Order: sequence, then C-alpha cells, then structure tokens
Amino acid sequence: MADLTNIFGGPFRPTPTRKKAPDIQLMNAMLEADLDPPEHLYLDGKIYRFGPKNSCWYVAFGDGVPAGRFGDWKLGLDVTWRAEVDRDLTDIDRMALSQRLTESRKLRDEEKAKRQEVASFAVDQIWAECIEASRDHPYLMAKGIEAHGTKVTGDGRIVVPIYDQFGDVASLQYITGEGEKKFHPGAKTGGCFWALGKPTRTIYICEGFATAATVYEATKTFTYVAFNAANIPSTVQFARSNHKGKIVIIADNDESGTGQRYADEAAKKYGATVVVPPELDTDANDFAQAGGDLRELLMPHTGKWLESFTEFVSQPAPLSWMVKGWVQDNALIMVHGPSGGGKTFVVLDWCLRIASNATDWLGHKVRGGTVVYLAGEGHHGMRSRLAGWRQHTGMDLDNVWLSGSGCDLNTPEGYQKVVDSLEDLESLPRVIVVDTLHRFLLGDENSAQDAKTMLDACSKLMQDYNCSVILVHHTGVSDEAQHRARGSSAWRGALDIEVSVVPSKDNGPIEIVQRKSKDSEMVDPVYVELQSIDIDGWFDEDGAPVSSAILVAGAAPVKVSKADEKLKYAERAFQNMFALGGQILVSGMPIVKYSAAETWFLQDGKAESTAKSYATNKLKAGVLNLLQDSKLIKKNELQGGWEPTSEVLKSRLLTGIVT
Repeated sequence: MADLTNIFGGPFRPTPTRKKAPDIQLMNAMLEADLDPPEHLYLDGKIYRFGPKNSCWYVAFGDGVPAGRFGDWKLGLDVTWRAEVDRDLTDIDRMALSQRLTESRKLRDEEKAKRQEVASFAVDQIWAECIEASRDHPYLMAKGIEAHGTKVTGDGRIVVPIYDQFGDVASLQYITGEGEKKFHPGAKTGGCFWALGKPTRTIYICEGFATAATVYEATKTFTYVAFNAANIPSTVQFARSNHKGKIVIIADNDESGTGQRYADEAAKKYGATVVVPPELDTDANDFAQAGGDLRELLMPHTGKWLESFTEFVSQPAPLSWMVKGWVQDNALIMVHGPSGGGKTFVVLDWCLRIASNATDWLGHKVRGGTVVYLAGEGHHGMRSRLAGWRQHTGMDLDNVWLSGSGCDLNTPEGYQKVVDSLEDLESLPRVIVVDTLHRFLLGDENSAQDAKTMLDACSKLMQDYNCSVILVHHTGVSDEAQHRARGSSAWRGALDIEVSVVPSKDNGPIEIVQRKSKDSEMVDPVYVELQSIDIDGWFDEDGAPVSSAILVAGAAPVKVSKADEKLKYAERAFQNMFALGGQILVSGMPIVKYSAAETWFLQDGKAESTAKSYATNKLKAGVLNLLQDSKLIKKNELQGGWEPTSEVLKSRLLTGIVT
C-alpha cells in the first residue's frame, strides 16, 4: 500500500487552536467566580476596583506570562490567576510568574490595609454614636437572647462589635430585625472576634452572635464569637494562647459541612473539643429554641460537681485514642523495659505514625496530631533512628519536636522551660513523651513524694494542653523485676495505661504487652522485630555506612507446652544414646543398645542399678518409657536394644542430626 503521508505532503497535524487574549481569559475567570467584571480590563500591574460599592478588585500583569489576582473584599474572595499561553513555560517564565504573583499579593495587601484604615475611622464613629440595644429588639426577641451590650443604629439595626487581638474595635456587624447580617464594608474581620463574660476554666467558641449569647446565658461560661466558620481557627488560636483550660468549639451543623470542617481543623491543631447540634442545618440557638437542653448537649464539659446517678450515666463516655488500645487520648502512659530492649523504638514508632497522620499501627487505628518528644539522652542514636524511619517511609514530618537535653520537669523552673517551649509551637501537642523518666526527675524514683511531684507535673501538662503524656522508664535488674517498672509503687498507681516491652529471646520477636488499662479492656500482646537499615549518605570516619533499625511486624512465637518440651528432651536423649553406642543393622535399622542407654543414664547422674532398670524399661519412668508410650520407639529383644518407629527420628539417627 502506498504511503499516503507522502502523497498529501506529510502526516496530518491539526491546526493549533489559538488561546484567547489574556484580558478575555481574566474576564472569563471572574465570571466563573460569580463576579461581574468591568467592560474593560487593564493588565498594567495596577490595582483596580469594580462592582457594587467597589468591593471587587483585580491586579494583573500583561507582559511575559500574564498573571495576577482578583477578588471581592466583601465576600473575602481572593483568586490567583494565570493566563494560558501557546508554549511551554521556561525557567525564566516561572521565575517571572512567581515575582508577578508576589507583587500582586503585595498590592492587594496594601490596598486592603488602606481600606481597613479608612474603615476603622468610620467604625469608631458609628459605634460611639449608636445607642444601647434593648431586649425588645425584634431580632433579640426572635432569638430569645439578651442584648449583651450590643447597640442599635438609627435605622434600627443591631450593631455587634468585632475586636482585634489588641482590644480595639476593628469592625461592626449589622443585623436587621429579620436577621439579615452584613459586616462594615472594608473593615477588618479576619482574626477578629468578640467575647461574652469573664474568663473561666472552660471556654466556648461559637460562629455567630446569637449562638454565643445562647450558650453563655445557659452556662455562664466565657464564650467567644468568631462571626463565621472560616474565622474559627484564628479565634481558637488566640484563645489557646491566652487560656490554659479546656476549649470547646460549638460548630453549626451545616448541610455543607463547612462549620464542622473548620472546627475539626482548629480542634486538631490547638487541642480543643468539638460539639455539634444533632439536627442538620441547625446551630446551638436553634437547638435551644426547639426545646433542647443546651447544658446536656455540652456535657460533660459543663457538668456539675455533684450529679445524680441518673444524670451521671445518661451521658455516654466513649474513649478517644491516638493509637487504638495503646495510646489513649488525654492519658498518663508508661512504657518500660530493660536497657537496650527496644522500648524507645516502640514509642518512636507510635509517635511518628501519629505525627504522619498514618491510619494504622500494626492493625490498630491511628489518629493524627502534633508530638513533642522530650529526649533526655541518646540524641546521636535518636538522630539515626529518625533518619532510618524517614528513609524507610519517605516522609518528612513538620509536627514532631525534640528537646536537645533533659530538665528537671518536677521543679517549677524545669516545668516552665517545657511550657515556654510548647507555647512557641504553631500547634499544640496531642502527645508529649518523657524519655527517660530518670533524666527528667529531680529526686529519687523510689520515693513516693518525689514520684508525686513528677506525676503532678505530668497531670498539669495533660490538663493544660489536653494531651497524653508517655513516660519511658527502665525495669529492675533482677529476673523477677523484668516485667515491672523501677521505683515506687506510686508510679503504677497513677497510670492510665502501663506497657511492658519484653526483649527477644533466642532471636525471637520483641513482645509488647499491656500490664494495665484503667478505662478499657487490655489488648492482646503485639510482636515486632527490629530490621537493620543502612542510612543513605551516612558514613562513619572509616567510610563504612551508618546503619539504624526500624520497627516491623513480627510473628508471635510458637508456644511449646511442658509435655512437648519433655518429649523433645527425650528425643534428644535417645539421639545421644545412639551416639554413645548405636548400631545399624543390615536392614538399615538403627538400634540403641541397652548398654548405650545405661551409659547415658549413668552420665545423667543415676545410680548403677537405677540406670540399668531405666535402660531396659523395667522401671517404668524416664525418657525411654516416655518415647515408648508416645509410640516413637519400641524394644528389639533379639538385638537387645531399642529401635525407632518414627521415620523422622530414624532419619535423625542415621544422619547424625541432633535437635
């Protein structure tokens, strides 16, 4: 067949489609974002306003690879835009693009700051001129709440102040009698909030004013107003930096899930709890107005000190876990084992899986969070272990923090050192590890009083940061002390969970076994092994690769009964008798002569008469009688000895293999 490509002038190539002009592309992007763009767009690197009350804006660059940003101040919309071009981007293009986006962000921020500065003067003046709101305002009556110091504008709208972190009024929220809400145009709302009441041990954070007022009136507990779901994380961050107690986020049960999503994000990052009304598309105010018991919804967070039996058991109390069955949330845990037995490997593996948001640890569910590892010793070895784990998993973690040394945690100075370091972190820890206990304890681990000061420090960390504390400790030296922690009995009495790491025997697996679980049933032991790994790029002074170890799943050891152990011993004894004086018949059958058996019993310490009776089985005891009863050997009277009836035992005698 002829090559048609030559006839028609080469292979077919579709005509490339030309990309639309950059300004048209920008206009289409605005339309896709539900904005109404102006008739003409200028790509000259200047910021332009458009839309109702000039709340919309854009800044774009037309040279090189056209790019920029656009958005809506009122809606909080901010979109990065880049035009599609008819060529692949070069490195120079990418550098220029990055610079343009940085410049557009800077222009946006400058414009935003100008708008907020102008708005702040208007906000101050409006707030000063407004009059105090009364309880009979239609909106307050509809929501069933008090005024709480809000004000009213001349046209009858409720005015709610929005404060920045410095205590200044940054913006205002206007609410009509029908519940329509608007923020003051151009004023700052991000990172701002309002609060009701005076600080209490537990604090609440709600999205809207009416919700917060309802919660405060029901509980008389300090309550923040975040004003919208997106502002919840920054409000929680501020609250956590100023309050050491429990933080409870009361999220709206949005059909979209927006409220819950922002609440869960903040709770995970800053160590808070989330409560959501049970009915879809409702908030705490809706719940209360429908006849719901708000205090009951918030239990056990606002529970009374004394409760009736019925009240006490009416509230479910499911346990929360970081590692299901092993690392309980908000618990004091001790992991102990002999020196070099693998306990630090076990705890590190827990922590790194928690920090990496892994879903599983050897079949046990994992929940993610930040980890602080207070390492008092072995930093060189710790460094190689972490490097080995990173190489094995391919993960770099930015939410694991390690101390450079130990400190006396049970002293005011040592405790404050830890707290000051925790306050500098972007997210609060869900797990704090103290490794080892000895390196952080001032005093005697055998003293109940010294133990109490350390336990008090751990309890305060758990309470202030809503986290778990894991103590890594050594066991005693004697054999009988290998399964319990060293020191005072006060340690064990205070623990929620106690774990023993039992080193391997005869190259077997490491056993991780629970010794105590106060609030739940103890889980079955887990078996692991340490697998050696060379760390890429690490070499010692002689150029040899540096290795570490990683924790991998191991098989549970096969448990042998005492009866099986006795039988195995008897088989080995029979093989040794054959070695002392065995014969192989012409038929190929191996025979243990009575004389060889008698010699073995004599070497085993038996008297001459007893050895002779054992060898011939006249005395119904000993290893030969056990083998005969197990049908592994039988007498051969003709040859004056014993022959195997088990093919396995026969093969071992003939090959000389002693098990």
